[in-house]
This record gives sequence, C-alpha cells and structure tokens, in this order.
Amino acid sequence: MKTVTYQNKTFTLFLEEAKIQAKIAEIAQKINQDYAGKSPLVVPILNGSFLFAADLVRHLTVDPEIHFVSISSYGDALSSSGKVNIFHDLQVEIQGRDIILVEDIVDTGLTCQHYMEHLRKSAPASVRLTTLLFKPETFKGNYQPDYIGFEIPPEFVIGYGMDIAQQARELRDIYHLK
Repeated sequence: MKTVTYQNKTFTLFLEEAKIQAKIAEIAQKINQDYAGKSPLVVPILNGSFLFAADLVRHLTVDPEIHFVSISSYGDALSSSGKVNIFHDLQVEIQGRDIILVEDIVDTGLTCQHYMEHLRKSAPASVRLTTLLFKPETFKGNYQPDYIGFEIPPEFVIGYGMDIAQQARELRDIYHLK
C-alpha cells in the first residue's frame, strides 16, 4: 500500500488522482447546469482549495469570475481551533451576484458557516458551497455543502492542496492518517 511520511506521521493512500479528477468533472457538470447562462463569482478559500478550484474552473462552461479569499480555523494544527480568521476578504462588489465558495474539505462546517454569514450581509443573489471532501460525522454547521465530491470519515487527510503544517499540498493523491 502506498504511504508517505510528513511531520513524523505516516499517511496511507486514500483517493487516487484519477478518481479525484473524475469527481471534479461531475461537480463541474452540475454547476454548469445550475448556472447555465450566468456568470457566477467563484471564490476559492485559500490555501487548501487552490488545486481543486483550478481543476474545477477548467471544467466550467459557464463564464466564472474568480476571486480568492483566505480564511482558516486550523492554522498548523490537526483539528479546527474553533476560531475563524479572515486573512484576505473579497475585494469586489457582491451585491446581487451568484457566489460559489470552493473549499477543499468541510469538517465541522463552522469556518464556512462563519464566512457565508459574513457574505450574506452584502446581499448576494445566492451563496452556494462546493467541497471536494465532506465529513458528515463531524459536521456541526447550518449550511451543508451544495456540491460534494466525496463523503469521508473523520480522519485527517493531506495531499491535493491539503496540508500538515503547510507541507504535502503538492501530492497528486489524497492520503489519510489512521
């Protein structure tokens, strides 16, 4: 079985790149149907979602506008701190716009909930959330993702943009810590 080691922890292969790419194409197809004739504002949440967002927008046939934000509740820890920090917010007008937040992983959902409530204060037409990975067993938020790649158990994962202390983002596959 394929493994990698980071921060003195061994991770085992969980999702291969081909399976990830096929799922991203499926998500994009749903978004293309839902936003046909529209130009949604795609908002990837940095840092973890940058690879997912790049691959996702390459499959979109709608005309997206893309702006990044940086928010976090993890820092370098293996679990959420519960405190949401907005490091870089949107710098564009969102009133009346359709917004698609792009997240790498939704664990408790509290970070996304906090940011979605923040966005709704500016009266967008809609705010939807897409995530590559969703942990339903740990989810505590009010806003379940609208587009979900894979539901996974409550395990720590790395690769494909997701990190452990800012390492392992470059991995093409996703690995989990057992």
